[in-house]
Amino acid sequence: MGDPKKIKKKYSTPAHPWQKSRLEEESILKKEYGLKNKQELWVMLSILKNFKNQVKKLNAMIGQQAEKETEQLKNKLLSLGLTGPEAPLDTILGLEPKHLMERRLQTILFRKKLARSISQARQFIVHRHVTVNGIVITAPSHLVTIKEESQISFIGSSALSDPNHPERYEDVSKQKVDKNKLKEEKRKQETEEIAAFEEVHEDEEEIVKDFEKKKETKKPEETQSQEKGEDKK
Repeated sequence: MGDPKKIKKKYSTPAHPWQKSRLEEESILKKEYGLKNKQELWVMLSILKNFKNQVKKLNAMIGQQAEKETEQLKNKLLSLGLTGPEAPLDTILGLEPKHLMERRLQTILFRKKLARSISQARQFIVHRHVTVNGIVITAPSHLVTIKEESQISFIGSSALSDPNHPERYEDVSKQKVDKNKLKEEKRKQETEEIAAFEEVHEDEEEIVKDFEKKKETKKPEETQSQEKGEDKK
């Protein structure tokens, strides 16, 4: 039975601690999905590994018990959205860690645009603002089923349940859109003012040119009149 005070280990650590490719991949996933530490990643990897081990085990088994366990595993994977309804069970062998990471509550909360960032989604969950099917969930690593995905919301007593809350993603996106509109209108106004100034400037240049042309035409006429006056004298 084991010691009830000792918590059972939920993950297995990597076989080799210093593998450059694995360490780089883990750091990318940790940053992308807003994980607190690599233990959370190892938990997801262990769950995925257990699914794959079950599939390999069931492929080697024959009988009613094997069929029953296969059906149960299919329903489990289908409920999590990891496989399709008509997909063979062996497709689980080709799944990557990202497929399971996308089913975490923290990731889905961010994908549903209920948080502005993956880190903020984690904060909302840990601070007891998020409910799944009416139940408060405080674990960011909670695996959400397809049915539960539409039932994710903020708890009624939370300030975040108000759509006008400044930290809500929807309001922030609207503000960004409004700011962009104001910037576009300001740019249009500036371009119109510049165009009007250029038109006025062009008109002034044309007036100056016409005036200079008139001056040039008047000069020979004045010289001719002066010459006629001298001849008369």
